[in-house]
Amino acid sequence: MLHDGGREITHFLTDAHGIIHQASRGRTLRVAPYRMEVTLADFYGGIEAGGTEFVCAVAADRGSKLADKTILKTTSPEETLNKVITFFQGYTLNSLGIACFGPVDLANGRITTTPKTEWIDTEIVRPLHEALGVPIRFDTDVNGAALGESRHGAGQGNDPLVYMTIGTGIGAGILVNGTPIHGLIHPEAGHMPVRRHPDDPYQGGCPYHGDCLEGLASGPAIERRWGRSPRDLSPDHEAWPLQAYYLAQAMCTLVCVVSPRRIILGGGVMNQLQLFPLIRAKTRELLGGYINSPAILTSAIEQFIVPPELGDNAGIVGALELAFEVWDGDRGVGIGE
Repeated sequence: MLHDGGREITHFLTDAHGIIHQASRGRTLRVAPYRMEVTLADFYGGIEAGGTEFVCAVAADRGSKLADKTILKTTSPEETLNKVITFFQGYTLNSLGIACFGPVDLANGRITTTPKTEWIDTEIVRPLHEALGVPIRFDTDVNGAALGESRHGAGQGNDPLVYMTIGTGIGAGILVNGTPIHGLIHPEAGHMPVRRHPDDPYQGGCPYHGDCLEGLASGPAIERRWGRSPRDLSPDHEAWPLQAYYLAQAMCTLVCVVSPRRIILGGGVMNQLQLFPLIRAKTRELLGGYINSPAILTSAIEQFIVPPELGDNAGIVGALELAFEVWDGDRGVGIGE
């Protein structure tokens, strides 16, 4: 526990960028000024908090190998967070980064209107901070993955950058000048409207929007439409051109709105590598020559829409980047003053 002139700091808030603040006796204090007054710890912690599993890891510093990693099945909030706390209590931490499924309330460190109903309005930051007593940075899972790929993977040297995951859900992390975009909340690209294919009888499975991108192109949508898991569909199955039709619409929207230098497509569905040439070709076709860039019009599109280099580790690597940032003050601790 940190102290202010001998007084325990007992409350905290997070700002709109997910940066934890300390509050005591009516005034708000940053964690950052205290980092030189506490004993230097050995590790930084990261959590990739997903709807299916929580990945927890510790590392000694940037660029080092993970010192330890565990994967916990996502069950109830109380059970899952208690297991997370138990893991990290085995280490002396400097700070903690959390890349969390959502949507999330960055200002208050909680999950909001998630389709995973048991987790609606669940506080994430507060119980972890109360148990571990370290500065925390909190962001979305896809913003975390985007950070990981930007600094250690396929996104290096490409800014703006988009990382989109297509799996149980669909989401996108967007970096501009190396920093995740936050606004009203954060990007929710998985729920952008798309045109349903005229030959697609499936009405969509999103509980909020029906036939949005996630409702039509997520892993569960593919399984409901075809009656089989995406993993069990052959590479030449008719599912994949239809999937490319929907994902290419998302690519067009991201190209026109964000103008990224690279789009990385990850998640379990994108393990079907035959999707990449289909998506690239359909994106070029739908843009119709309007975006006059070699990245779209030539074979360079193969380096524009790409798989992640970090694979399934993008999220946890990005979560650790959040931990490094909040400790170092590179981006975050000074934001929002």
